[in-house]
Order: sequence, then structure tokens, then C-alpha cells
Amino acid sequence: METLLIYQDHTSNKFWKISQKGNTYVVTYGKVGTVGAIKTKTFESEDECRKEIEKLIRSKMKKGYLPAESTNLILKDTTMTESLFWELIDKCKEKGDDAEEQMEWLMTQLSKRPVKDIISFDFILNNYYSKSYTSDLWAAAYIIMGGCSDDCFDYFRAFLLYLGKEPYEAAIKDPETLLPYLKLIEEQEEMPQLEELLFVACEAFEEKTGQDDEDYHDLFEKLTNDSYNQPEIEFDWDEDDEEGLRKKFPLLWEAYGENPLEY
Repeated sequence: METLLIYQDHTSNKFWKISQKGNTYVVTYGKVGTVGAIKTKTFESEDECRKEIEKLIRSKMKKGYLPAESTNLILKDTTMTESLFWELIDKCKEKGDDAEEQMEWLMTQLSKRPVKDIISFDFILNNYYSKSYTSDLWAAAYIIMGGCSDDCFDYFRAFLLYLGKEPYEAAIKDPETLLPYLKLIEEQEEMPQLEELLFVACEAFEEKTGQDDEDYHDLFEKLTNDSYNQPEIEFDWDEDDEEGLRKKFPLLWEAYGENPLEY
């Protein structure tokens, strides 16, 4: 169920859209031609939600709102594209002396954008992030760091994303392409991990709205139907088989097999 209404007079040109997702409604509203703002409300049942939606629609139409013939040019779904996502990732690296300052800059930039843009940024990040959940990359991370837990692999994959689109995609095809970036990390006495990137959108949402992470994840799931589920993975290597790891990635093993990055 979805209804789009518009209101126009000599001073106003705005839209109001409401849609039902189970027992929750999502309202988007704002000036025509913009992304608009969002609010949601959850009810005990789908029927109760539907009745409240019908009540709100009647109320809006009494105030002069009219049904829109089309969504074209009335509202933008989001201004956050994949190209803008990668542009922000690249710009971020120029905005501070370390990852902490850079993540602070990125959070601030996102918090200035509409909520739907913040969620779209996280949705794009999550899609790319899921693609890096591979057996090969986990084996590479295990060699590089002399072991790699679930959390460690999560933060390693965030580091991969932060390298940029081309290095990220190259690493998925061949993890040994990471060697030049790992040497830089080694010189800086840091680790190839960036936990903060995984939470930057949530923090931007909190900064913008004053709501908490639970509110954010609830809204993210309602708007994207993405519940952060990890894809399935089948390992083709054994952590106890050093010779197998050496053969799998000989260049990485030569660099880190006996002397992994540990700080």
C-alpha cells in the first residue's frame, strides 16, 4: 500500500507519501523535487497500521492535499549514487592525518545529507562489503595478520573498501594485489583494519536525528529490506596447513607468512 499526495498554492509546493511495510508505515515528506524527510511508526498489527494510514490520508486531503498522478519529478528517491559513494571514500582520505580524523569528516558530511542518503550510503557499502566475504580473502587476511577471527575479518574487509573501488575489486579477484598497500600500512605501523567505517552511517544518523543505533537499524531494514545477513562461505583452505597457504598465496606468504603484521 502506497499513497503519494501533493499540496500546491502560491507559497507551497510539497509532497507527502506514505507506504505500509507489514505493521509499520513509512512517511516521506518535503518540498517537491527533493529527497524529503522520513518518519516511521509501528503498530501491534498490520490491520491497525492500515487503519491509521487511511486516517492520515483523509486528514491530509481535508487540508488540501491531492493525489499525485505520477512520482516523476515530485520526489527523489536518493541523491546517493554509487559514484558519489566512492567519491566520498576517496575524498575522505584527504581530510585528516589519520583514520580517526577521516572518519569524523565522513560522518559529518553524511550527517548534513537527508536520512535517505545516509541509509543509501550504508546500503551501497553493505552490498560491496558482502561481496568481499570470500574464502580467498579470509585466507589472505590469515596470512597477513598471522590469524584472523570473524571480527578481524570484518574490519579487514572494511579496510579493503577504504582503499577505493579499483583496489577493492582487484583484491577480490587476486588478494596478492594488496601487497603495495600492505607495505604502506606496515611503514605506518598500523593494521589493515578499519572498524569505524562500518558504523559511520549509523553515527551520522545519530548526529542528525538524535536517535540511537536501534532506531537506525530498524529504519535501515524497513527502507532497504536488508537485514545485514552474511552470505554463505565455503573454505578451501585449512589454517593448520601452512604449506597449502604458502602455495595458495606465495607472495603474501613470502612477505608475511613468517612475520605477520602484529601491533
